Amino acid sequence: MKTIYLASGNAHKLHELQAALEDAGLPIRVRGPGEIGGMPEVEETGSTFKANALLKAEGLSSVGPRDGWFLADDSGIEIDALGGRPGVISARYAGTDCDDEANNDKVLEEMREVPKERRACRFRCVLALVGDGLEETFSGSCGGLLLEERRGTGGFGYDPLFLPDESESTFAEISLEEKARISHRARALVKLVDWLGKEVA
Repeated sequence: MKTIYLASGNAHKLHELQAALEDAGLPIRVRGPGEIGGMPEVEETGSTFKANALLKAEGLSSVGPRDGWFLADDSGIEIDALGGRPGVISARYAGTDCDDEANNDKVLEEMREVPKERRACRFRCVLALVGDGLEETFSGSCGGLLLEERRGTGGFGYDPLFLPDESESTFAEISLEEKARISHRARALVKLVDWLGKEVA
């Protein structure tokens, strides 16, 4: 049985991937970085989500078994009126040691005078799979509108400010089931699972 080592200690992400593989009937098991000594320190120096996802996947592969596959993701929000920022620096937009609140505050301030018709944005995710001579990437996006104030208490990051095109609720208000259906990560995951189905079947 093939093993995918996920470059994340997030239990939800491990469960999400394992469930998607099982639903597709694929004989692939998912393991976290703790199984192979932990995730090594990786400096995210890439200028794109794809580049950073590959850096993280390759970083984990450097400490993993030679016959393993290694998966990493990178994601963020792109705001058209800000020229695509925060983009790859979404998690640290307000500074290296910032938190979600500081990032949201900075975006709200920069967008303060921008009218609704110019507040288009999207969440984007890239999954990178490497190992055993393999290098594949899978991307997904979810378009929407950046609100003028926070709505909802769920989610994380910019979720309280993001109103997806397919819903009347922000990512901080919708159910986990709905988010798992329309999110940028979910759409990238569908592409990954489809590819794996052809490779492993």
